[in-house]
Amino acid sequence: MFREWRALDHGESAVTRRREIERAYELFLDSSSATTASQGAQLSAVRNVVLESWRRAMRREVNPLATLHTQATHANGLDLEALHELRRTHPLASVLPVLERLLIDDAAESGFIVAVGDAQGRLLWVDGDHQLRGKAEDIGFAAGMDWSERAVGTSAPGSALVLGHPIQVFGAEHYNRAVHQWSCAASPVYDPETGAILGVIDITGGEQIAEPHVLPLVEATRVAVEAELKLDAMRRRAERDLREARRAKTVSRSGRSSAETHRAPRLMVLGREQAVLTTAHDVVELGRRHAEILLALAKAPQGLSAGALAYQVYGERESEETLRAELVRLRKFLKSRQIDIAIESRPYRVNKVIQVDAFDALAALERGAHRLALASYGGAVLPGSVAPAAEELRDEVEATLRESMLQSAAPDVLFEYAQQWAEADVFVWQTLLQVLPQLSPKRARVVARLEQLQA
Repeated sequence: MFREWRALDHGESAVTRRREIERAYELFLDSSSATTASQGAQLSAVRNVVLESWRRAMRREVNPLATLHTQATHANGLDLEALHELRRTHPLASVLPVLERLLIDDAAESGFIVAVGDAQGRLLWVDGDHQLRGKAEDIGFAAGMDWSERAVGTSAPGSALVLGHPIQVFGAEHYNRAVHQWSCAASPVYDPETGAILGVIDITGGEQIAEPHVLPLVEATRVAVEAELKLDAMRRRAERDLREARRAKTVSRSGRSSAETHRAPRLMVLGREQAVLTTAHDVVELGRRHAEILLALAKAPQGLSAGALAYQVYGERESEETLRAELVRLRKFLKSRQIDIAIESRPYRVNKVIQVDAFDALAALERGAHRLALASYGGAVLPGSVAPAAEELRDEVEATLRESMLQSAAPDVLFEYAQQWAEADVFVWQTLLQVLPQLSPKRARVVARLEQLQA
């Protein structure tokens, strides 16, 4: 069965194999060839797993001559905002360091692309050889695009999701003619707790991707990823069991739950006009002032005087009375929603650590995790807020992100940053033009953007 998934056997000529498949492909696209029993022998060059995928594509009326970037987007693709949100929340985001270590770090030197997609076949991350990525983008193989079988027909990522097992697809085995110069190998990734498919890992490149040793490489990476997911799940269960044990112990003593058993609250402020506070038991939207107060207190765990907190929220030290009235409302709100955060006085402080997504982005940049930081950055901190607490953090995150991208990010990461968050920043685009390889197809896009900005 494993042989049926692979594209080439040892000793097989890639040129000969490609020609055989191309002839069979042309026969298949002829409706009579696809349905007449006498043509069966001429289609024998095609593996059954591929032929069945072709048939599924034909039944779905997938156009084998379609321009893929149009077709993939029309089917189920993601716009930039939806892509960013899915990257932020998808379970496979937590295992990107494993993929970088096992595949992505070697991709640039080995001449292939690594893609990670969700369970619907939409590509979330695409990385690897810069020159090859530019060519792949020309056929729609890019983040946000839909590469499921229903969108593009036979391909390794889409077919692996349908079949539920790894597969290699070689040249003309792809249903769409535009992909016949490519080969790919992919494996679905399963949730170790539920058994559901979470997504797919794919490597794409030239004929070398069809070699027999490639699929075991993808499978080994999939095993490592699922092992990391399992460890994460075990850690979460252990933490949950510990919290439950502490809660049960506290309840047995006092009849009420201890605040220490709750998961640390998390304040989400990146790219949000209205902040969101998540706790172990609830997710609530906060009013502007309440968000600004909690953000100011989260920034100062040692506490703030009334004057300092008033300044962080209102920008005026004369607003202490207004602040006290707002604190009364905030405390009532937290109590009404049963949110276990107490705001203490003298100095003003919260009784527990509040995690903030903007702090996480800064921490990722500090340790050089540029891809992770860019993937987690959802936009400016509370964009409409004029509170010094928000403005200072907003400026710090934006400046740190820009400086880190310019100084040490890989060219492809800098390119993504420029497109998403520095569209009008001439210096970023000029730097990008300097660091991109001379043969990179992205250079033309960078030059065109600079001409627009300078005009």
